[in-house]
Amino acid sequence: MKREIIITADGSTTIQIPEWNEQYHSKHGAIQEAYHVFIKHGLHHFCNQECHLERSRKVKESISILEIGFGTGLNAFITLLEAKKLKLNINYNGVEAYPVSEDEIKALNYTETLKVENDEILFQKIHETPWEERNQIKDGFILVKRKQLFSEIRDTETHNIIYFDAFGARVQPELWTETIFEIMYNALKPNGILVTYSAKGSVRRAMQAVGFKVERLPGPPGKREMLRACKEA
Repeated sequence: MKREIIITADGSTTIQIPEWNEQYHSKHGAIQEAYHVFIKHGLHHFCNQECHLERSRKVKESISILEIGFGTGLNAFITLLEAKKLKLNINYNGVEAYPVSEDEIKALNYTETLKVENDEILFQKIHETPWEERNQIKDGFILVKRKQLFSEIRDTETHNIIYFDAFGARVQPELWTETIFEIMYNALKPNGILVTYSAKGSVRRAMQAVGFKVERLPGPPGKREMLRACKEA
C-alpha cells in the first residue's frame, strides 16, 4: 500500500496510509502522543511503582520493553532519551512485520522537533542496526528488532512493559482480539503493564477476558481516553 509522510499537529512527522486513512502516530501530534501514552503512562508509571526505579539505579537491573508496532522507531528513540535522563538500563524488543523504508526514515524530523540534534546518530543507529540481532545502541540500551507477525510472538514472562502501538481496530480488528491479548498477557512478567492509545470498549473487554486488570486514563491530544492493563502477580 502507498505510504506518505505527513506533518502532525505538534510539528512532528509520521507516516500515513491514504487507502486506510490511518497514520503510524496521531495526526494530533506524533511526539505528544508517544510521550503521553508510552512514556508518562508506561515507562514512568512502571518506574514509579515501589522499588523499581531504586533497584534499577542500585543494581543496574534492566527493564524489558516489548513494542508491538516498531514502525518509525519514535517510541524506541524517546525511550532511549528517557533512559539517559533516568539512568535506566533498557532491553527493548521492537516487533514489526513490515519495516519502513530507508527513504521514509530520512524524511522523519524527530531529532529536530525534539531539539536533540546531537542524538541524531542514535536515531540513525536504531534503524541501521541489523534485524534479529541484539544491538547495543548506547550504554544501557539494548535493542532487538524482530520482523514477525504479532500472532507469532511466543515470549513467556519476559517483559515488564508492552507498548501496544498497532494500527487501529477500525482497519485491523484482528490485532485487538482476545487471541492477541492472551499472547501479550503471557509475554509479561507478573506486575507487568501494557499501555495503548486505544480506549475502545471491545478492546478493554478483550484484555479483561484474558486476565488483565484494566484502567481508563486521560488520553493524549485528540483522544479522550486511553488504556493501561496490568498483569497482577
